[in-house]
Amino acid sequence: MPDPFRLSHVATVRVAAPAAAVFAFMTDPVALGGWSLGCMDTRPDPAAGPAVHTGRSLYDGGQGWFAIDADPARLVVDYRLGAPPALVPRISARVVPGPVVGEGEGACLLTLVAWRTAGMDDDRWARLCAAHEAEVWLIKAQVESGHRPG
Repeated sequence: MPDPFRLSHVATVRVAAPAAAVFAFMTDPVALGGWSLGCMDTRPDPAAGPAVHTGRSLYDGGQGWFAIDADPARLVVDYRLGAPPALVPRISARVVPGPVVGEGEGACLLTLVAWRTAGMDDDRWARLCAAHEAEVWLIKAQVESGHRPG
């Protein structure tokens, strides 16, 4: 059983870009394939569903699937993960506009939240947490520079 106080992980970074631009980046499934270490080189998977994408883990080459549920009014993105058709919301992103935190319109905060599943062992959870710490920096760099891997 996982530690009851280690059931979620949060990673936040300041991005020097308007909130709308960061939100657009976070809802782009192809862009996700350049920053998500667990789902690189994404592409649509029409056999899995109309809005389902797939990619490969940089860690072990395993195939993963995801769908994006976006709420533009709240600047919140839920990433549903798993094997089709059983995709569940396990990762969320929230973009906080700069003025909310005392910044100008040209900056924002990006937060990734992950929830630990009951069957996730300590090593896999630690890897996921470390990945999110790196991924927020990848997102920041790619948004700010305009660089898109691949």
